[in-house]
Amino acid sequence: MGLRTKIGVAITATAALVAVLMGLLVHARTAEGQLSTAVDALDQRLRSAAEDHAAGLDRPRVMINPARLPEPLRKAVAKGRRATYLDRSGPEPELWAATPVGTDVVALKHSYRRQVRAMEDLDEVLWLAGGVGTAFAGLVGVALATVVGRRLTAAARTTERIAEGDLSARLAPRGGKDEVARLTHAVNTMADALAARLQAEREVTANIAHELRTPVAGLVAAADLLPPGRPAELVRDRSHRVRALMEDVLEVARLDADTERPETDVRSLAELARRAVRAAGPATPAVTVTVLRECLVETDPRRVERVLVNLVTNAFRHGAAPVTVEVDGGLVRVRDSGPGFPAGLLTGGPQRFRSGSGSGLGLGLTIAAGQARVLGARLTFANPPEGGAEATLDLSDAVRDGEPPDTA
Repeated sequence: MGLRTKIGVAITATAALVAVLMGLLVHARTAEGQLSTAVDALDQRLRSAAEDHAAGLDRPRVMINPARLPEPLRKAVAKGRRATYLDRSGPEPELWAATPVGTDVVALKHSYRRQVRAMEDLDEVLWLAGGVGTAFAGLVGVALATVVGRRLTAAARTTERIAEGDLSARLAPRGGKDEVARLTHAVNTMADALAARLQAEREVTANIAHELRTPVAGLVAAADLLPPGRPAELVRDRSHRVRALMEDVLEVARLDADTERPETDVRSLAELARRAVRAAGPATPAVTVTVLRECLVETDPRRVERVLVNLVTNAFRHGAAPVTVEVDGGLVRVRDSGPGFPAGLLTGGPQRFRSGSGSGLGLGLTIAAGQARVLGARLTFANPPEGGAEATLDLSDAVRDGEPPDTA
């Protein structure tokens, strides 16, 4: 049940409860007033009838020593009191009044049907007014809940866009000082602070990488000039790793700047997958490429290969052999037999320099996700029930009709 429905139901239920309570109160007070008026009138007539009987004059409709007298009234008269009683035991309600006069009992009775009908008419009016009031309150409640719900929904959608990386998303400010207005201000303030923090982080990352490019290039050149030997091999290996890391950082900075644009061409997706496996190098010796459905895609071949190379490399580096690449129409799945992706990566996506065990460390998956975003593709990560890790590159939107070229 949505918030709008909950608010509407709550307001309608409250209005209905108030209408019922007010109706009961009006009914009780009106019935009490009617009975009091009727009792006073009948009691006044009884006094006059008692005085006339004492003087030897009995008026019509005055009962002297009636055989049928309601029991509560009979007991009161037996005690010498003048009393009235509303008898509802018969087919019609009757109001009785009796008083002792010497050895006689003088009694009057009056039909109470007119008052009962008046109360029934009043109850109908109260039910109708309560129903109309409840319906009106429900409509007002739904309208109010709709306005509040739309504002909250807009806040939720904007927050989701920010969480997905759209740091330009903002809520339109509205007047007022209610809770929703405060939420709007809080979301916009959070987005501004987050955008400023990420921008500062990106600038620092890019500046550090640019500043290190020249010294690292000199280090690599110097390492290549060292005389052959085990120490020289270690220095060259470490210097080349530093240069690769620096290039990755620069690539992340370019992707963060959102200035990258794809250069599209129509290619066979299976061939792109095979080229990526070959480009992964000797570090990925046992990769099986399976083509379930071949297709042509209009995309940036270099970026697709970059994504697949990173996925395959990551599978060997943080997973375990065997590693398979499966092409199924516009989908490319890379599976390994390792411990699977960490829970944090599955929920929050790749993050630079993420630490922990399992797949998804370093910058490889961050770059793959950034390149997929530039391509307009979807890159998802999962841990299949049978074990291992699975990354899926979805290029379905880039699939083009035509016969794939023979690459055999």
